[in-house]
Amino acid sequence: MTQANATEMGHSDIQAMEKLKTAFESIKKQLSRVIVGQDQVIEELLIAMFSRGHCILEGVPGLAKTLMISTLAKCLSLDFSRIQFTPDLLPADITGTEVIEENRSTGAREFKFIPGPIFAHVILADEINRTPPKTQAALLEAMQERQTTVGRVRHKLSNPFFVLATQNPIEQEGTYPLPEAQQDRFMFKVFVKYPTFKEEFEIARRTTAINFEEPTPVLSGETIIELQNLVRKVPVTDHVIQYTLALVRQTRITEPGTPKFIREWLSWGAGPRAVQNLIIGAKARALLYGRAHVQTEDIQALALPVLRHRILTNFTAASEGVTTDTVVKKLIEETPSREGDLQKDERFRKIFAS
Repeated sequence: MTQANATEMGHSDIQAMEKLKTAFESIKKQLSRVIVGQDQVIEELLIAMFSRGHCILEGVPGLAKTLMISTLAKCLSLDFSRIQFTPDLLPADITGTEVIEENRSTGAREFKFIPGPIFAHVILADEINRTPPKTQAALLEAMQERQTTVGRVRHKLSNPFFVLATQNPIEQEGTYPLPEAQQDRFMFKVFVKYPTFKEEFEIARRTTAINFEEPTPVLSGETIIELQNLVRKVPVTDHVIQYTLALVRQTRITEPGTPKFIREWLSWGAGPRAVQNLIIGAKARALLYGRAHVQTEDIQALALPVLRHRILTNFTAASEGVTTDTVVKKLIEETPSREGDLQKDERFRKIFAS
């Protein structure tokens, strides 16, 4: 850690940074008592949480998505709610509703608000694409505004507040896929993949035995809020911001300096929220790795979960088997990360001048 970083963040912040790194290792250790593998998924979930963001998790059934999220909530001493999304689910089933109640002392009738499952710290929106857009929108309002409106009254939600929505990549019949504009409100789209042979061997051994370990709480809600505020204080150099802008602005097919493969494979690019999420996520990742400053490698590490649901491939890409991950990986390969190299390239000078 440099003297400049230490001076900018302050002595108490440096102590908090060490606390965050220690907590990160402790959480991973507690989760490993229940969850086998999925280290990258866990890291991305924690980065999103410390950045005050939300996540979509996509994976086939049986990969312990629900167990992972509920176990994480236990590690963090947070209230947990699971909402199973179905075609007949109504907005009031999520946000809560007002009922008429008689006041026994006066005999008068008055409205009383009954909170829904959205009033918790960690929300698992299971199979969010199985409920109609009206119900999806009720959840998305809560995510963005951190409040919900019932009747004419606004109700503040819990703090911290963290939504994890799951989607099944198969069996799409009878679903209501989230529009791109609504997906943009999720900080990360995280892919939960099949375990390796060794991991699946350990899963089979653990889950078919009698013994079952419970995780121990590591962080309180107050500490999480403190660490979320700390993330915002991490300094970012102009070079890292320029590199982030270079990655994101190259996804826009109408921008000058856009690569040829982008114009061939994409029909829509990422907006400014992608830049914001990349930088704030990189700040959290830097702290988790014990650094008080952001590097371009932090941006590169988070480019896939931030951008994969914010860019839209076209028919040409689909016919060639090109996915959004393919596009992002190629962008990282072709974008110089060393300081000064971006300014030397004519194509990037066009991007910065636009």
